[in-house]
Amino acid sequence: MKIVGLLVAFASGIGLTLFVVVNPFEWTWLSPVERSVLGEDGPEMAMSEDGAPEGERKIKYWQAPMDPTFIMDKPGKSPMGMDLIPVYEDEVDEVPEGTIRIDPVFVQNIGVQSLEIERVDIPFTIRTIGTLTYDDSQIAWVNTKYDGWIETVYVNYIGEPIEKGQKLFEIYSPQLVTTQKEYLQALQYARRMADTDYPDIAARAESLVASARERLGYWDIMDEQIEELEKRGELSRTLSVVAPVGGIVVEKMDQALEGMFVKAGMNLYKIADLSTIWLVVEIFENQVPWMKLGQRAEVELPYEPGRQYVGRVRYLYPFFNEKTRTMKVSIELQNPGQRLRAGMYANVTFDVPAARNVLAVPEEAVIHSGERNVIVLDLGNGRFRVAEVTLGVNGSGLWEVRDGLEDGDVVVVSAQFLIASESNLQEAIRKMISESGR
Repeated sequence: MKIVGLLVAFASGIGLTLFVVVNPFEWTWLSPVERSVLGEDGPEMAMSEDGAPEGERKIKYWQAPMDPTFIMDKPGKSPMGMDLIPVYEDEVDEVPEGTIRIDPVFVQNIGVQSLEIERVDIPFTIRTIGTLTYDDSQIAWVNTKYDGWIETVYVNYIGEPIEKGQKLFEIYSPQLVTTQKEYLQALQYARRMADTDYPDIAARAESLVASARERLGYWDIMDEQIEELEKRGELSRTLSVVAPVGGIVVEKMDQALEGMFVKAGMNLYKIADLSTIWLVVEIFENQVPWMKLGQRAEVELPYEPGRQYVGRVRYLYPFFNEKTRTMKVSIELQNPGQRLRAGMYANVTFDVPAARNVLAVPEEAVIHSGERNVIVLDLGNGRFRVAEVTLGVNGSGLWEVRDGLEDGDVVVVSAQFLIASESNLQEAIRKMISESGR
């Protein structure tokens, strides 16, 4: 290989230094020190007005490789003893204010991913658990309005299904016997006075019958029992106490046994109609604004995975639990086949339409700094800009953006923290350069 060029030598403090210019056209690649040594013997080149070779990139300032905030006007050493690296004018001035440019290779290496935003509906999903309980509007207590003794019991255990009008027990009460006797005597008297020539006496007899019948009704004696008493014409020593509603016996007084003495007002049976059942759940304080009466709820039982029940919110409790900061919500469910039972646990999901046709970004695209919320816009060709946004509702992994973005903007959804840090750094450098007058 033939080498054509110049050999230059000069003495330094440590010995003889040789510079070989292999090709005169590579003069532009020599350092200023090399050029000063070679002097006028170097090849002639066209110079720009500022003294730099034409076509050569212009250096704006010199920067420490490990500390970008350390800037100087000329080559030198950083505080860590490393050579300063040049920053060229085209790297600084080509991008507008507030925009940064990052090498595409670096962008790929840090895994930057971008997404074009669009208008969507944001559902707000609330997930919670609850406990099934009886429908309070379908519960009836069985008691007596008179004193007496239970003689025969027909329903003996909790959980027994019963129908409306079914006999629960027989009771002997002197008060009932006396009232029956008064009613039968009033009937007989009214029948005798029906053909009298004195209408006032007949009306008075009918009034006595109505009064005795009304008193029996006040003691919960059913119309069918009163009609049977009229047909029989004889009083009964005991009367049957029947179920006022159909359902399931959910409570029974332990002493509700044969031979027991009961007082007026003593609750003996609790009967619940399970055709509908309630589900009580708790939701957090920030979820309360989305809850409304009639809101649809999807319910699933742990022991029956895959089967879904649908209910509606029927009541919002007017108070909070001070310890858990939650509020109770009551849901009404239809219970065909009575598969749902009180005390069961259930998983509940509410899908609430939080916002419709709004600009939305993924949650991971938003950087929360405490005082403000920012996102990183991808402007293409390795250019990025940090933008402050005003957020709205949040749901299903999306944030509504009320201000700061427009349709068609592309946002960074990964590695945006690194880009935001780089933006802050370059902004700080710009301010330092501006203050120094460079």
